Amino acid sequence: MTLIRPRRKISQADWAAYMQKREPLAKDPAIQRFFATPPPSLDTPIGEVPMVALDMETTGLDERRHAIVSVGLVPFTLNRIKMAERRYWVVKPPRPLDEASITFHHITHSEIAHAPDLEAIIDSLLAELAGKIVVVHFRHIERPFLNAAIKARRGEGVMFPMIDTMSLEARLHRQKLWARFRRWLGRPPVSIRLDASRRRYGLPSYQGHHALVDALATAELLQAQIATHYEPSTPLGALWS
Repeated sequence: MTLIRPRRKISQADWAAYMQKREPLAKDPAIQRFFATPPPSLDTPIGEVPMVALDMETTGLDERRHAIVSVGLVPFTLNRIKMAERRYWVVKPPRPLDEASITFHHITHSEIAHAPDLEAIIDSLLAELAGKIVVVHFRHIERPFLNAAIKARRGEGVMFPMIDTMSLEARLHRQKLWARFRRWLGRPPVSIRLDASRRRYGLPSYQGHHALVDALATAELLQAQIATHYEPSTPLGALWS
């Protein structure tokens, strides 16, 4: 079993200070442009926030030993998913694929044989993320993997606040009194995986473990979560991680 290392939760104030501090210190032009276009402020209503759903397929769960093999992103707002602006890249990892990871993400040796290194897409990827709130389902993959990969290639990493749809589901279904009572009864916790979470809102099942499809699924899930449990006037600061 692969263990996920716990990471310190960064406060909202810390994120704002971090973003402001990084711009003048960044040496790489693409990274500097990214930090020069910060996401909306904490008090911005979520209904006015430009967002981009991001998903990555990787060769494993540890960014120190594993690598990114594909990236998908879908820009959206609460009212519209901008599929015409979607982006999808397959990239070549620095080490050969193993059979276990191929079984998981279904990207084969032939698909990455002529794929570029992640270096080739960094500028475009950062431009797509700049000024938007990034939305993921489980923030302990995309953020640390992207930070490590960019740092390895550009000498400086990139971190940023996110909305994590899995964390929102955990708040709703694992941290309330009835959830604790369920555990006391010995029943398994409610699943907060992407497909299980979507089913609770009547969203259709998609074929998982494709970066672009999962990015779309995450965007739709956040729209459903806000429509069901929040309001468009909910401040961004109440939702980001």
